[in-house]
Amino acid sequence: MRMKNFLFNSLKEIPKDAQIPSHKLMLRACFIRQNASGIYSYLPLGLMVIENIRKIIKEEMDRIGGQELLLPVLTPKEVWEESGRWNDFGEEMFRVKDRKGRDFAMSPTHEEIITDLARKEIKSYRDLPQIWYQIQTKFRDEPRPKSGLLRVRQFEMKDSYSLDKDYDGLNISYEKHREAYIRIFKRCGLNFVIVDAASGLMGGKKSQEFMAFSENGEDNIVICNSCNKAFNTEVARPYLEVFDDEDGMLEDIHTPVEGTIENISQFLNVEKNKLFKSILIIVKSNPVFLLVPGDRDVDDNKLELIFKEPFRYATDEEIEKYCNAPKGYISPVNLSYPVFADLSLKNRKGMISGANRKDYHFKNINIERDIKNVKFVDLIKIKEFDRCEVCKGPLEIKKSIEIGHIFQLGTKYSESMKAEFIDSSGERKPIVMGSYGIGLGRIASTILEQNNDKDGMIWPITVAPFKIIIIPINISDEKIYNQSENLYKKFSHYDAIIDDRDISPGNKFKDADLIGIPFKVIYGNRFLKDGVVEIVRRRDGERFNVDKEQVYDKIKKLIEEEMERYNV
Repeated sequence: MRMKNFLFNSLKEIPKDAQIPSHKLMLRACFIRQNASGIYSYLPLGLMVIENIRKIIKEEMDRIGGQELLLPVLTPKEVWEESGRWNDFGEEMFRVKDRKGRDFAMSPTHEEIITDLARKEIKSYRDLPQIWYQIQTKFRDEPRPKSGLLRVRQFEMKDSYSLDKDYDGLNISYEKHREAYIRIFKRCGLNFVIVDAASGLMGGKKSQEFMAFSENGEDNIVICNSCNKAFNTEVARPYLEVFDDEDGMLEDIHTPVEGTIENISQFLNVEKNKLFKSILIIVKSNPVFLLVPGDRDVDDNKLELIFKEPFRYATDEEIEKYCNAPKGYISPVNLSYPVFADLSLKNRKGMISGANRKDYHFKNINIERDIKNVKFVDLIKIKEFDRCEVCKGPLEIKKSIEIGHIFQLGTKYSESMKAEFIDSSGERKPIVMGSYGIGLGRIASTILEQNNDKDGMIWPITVAPFKIIIIPINISDEKIYNQSENLYKKFSHYDAIIDDRDISPGNKFKDADLIGIPFKVIYGNRFLKDGVVEIVRRRDGERFNVDKEQVYDKIKKLIEEEMERYNV
């Protein structure tokens, strides 16, 4: 490829909504252009990176026996109704009607479609196991698209599906995908960790996320610095002290102070963990109480997993309406509303919370004696200095980006959609399924979040748009031009580009660094004077001065060594 004819228009001014390095750099370096909120065009440089990521993914999926197929983006409403997700997806799903008024979805994922295919094609246990995968466009009406390719409404995704006759088979397929994902992300040069996660709307019993460390990540993960166990915050649970509380008769006490945990604990001279917060939320227009220890906060992400539908915190007016008391003085004691209490409150006695009238609190609350309709669930948010529930070591919260997610779906979809097979004894059984996803654009952005400097991008050689850029500093000099052309022709199979533009050497160097090409090969004044070609490695700036007769062999060796860094 020649820069003179290449689509490359670097931006001097970056749009104000570009806040993170990967978004800014992709716009500056002419990798992407925005068409609408959360919708981007991939320009040649951006598409080359995506294609290199695609190649790695395909190689690793084929390696575990995956068979590639291509499922439709436009999918009928009926299959989504069978699984119940036509309504569950809510506003995130793009929906359209054809000319006859029939409803279709622009698929945000393809579990239903693959299950529909499986029930048509899989007849017997002899047809199992199977691993099917595709790399396809997905659509999700993201409410807050931002951060470039990290949160978009149209995106390329590799989704694969395992089909097995039993859970032992699912465990094998799941582990194959787990190992394939590790190889994919290592080949892409990513620094990541695997965390236990919640399955959410996908369903199933087990799931894990692959999280890449980044200060600009939108997710938090929890890592134990002792046992190295890692969790998504949605499932992370700290070690909490077990209390041996004294029991007593329920009574109300006068608390003529503002009804905050801090004020009440000081006024009564008790530790905050002797109180519990009573929080009223609204679910489906109905009041629901949440209870957490006084020194803890509620994790909203955990609430989403519990209720699986929209919820909101009650207004001051609603609190007065349902509890006959202002905020800070309420509790579910003597009320009949549903109650979700944190696991740490199970069997707690002698506790304090609101008495449902201003300036009064109950003391000696026995949770299971005095509160009706209680469900004990995980509600609390992890905080700094918490300890690991497994080993009691110190926990650390780190920002990260989700780059992959694997699920053991089990029979969630096969049962509801009647995707069955005949086993060896002649019985009909539901296919046991797994689902596994990777977003290609998200990988590209995350690589840049972890690999950039003040000069621009630093692509790992495995995914870089070009492996080398040949820079003749003066194309009008016949000797320089001819030698650089000869090298370019030799290295065309190595994804080489030659900067044959009639611009200053400084601008050529600046653009090469911005694009992040792993090696610059410079034909400059030292070549004219001493026959020496300069090679510069982008990731660390190391320079190699090579005799013109040895330059081909040296570059070839450097490329091979660089590729070896990412082989797994």
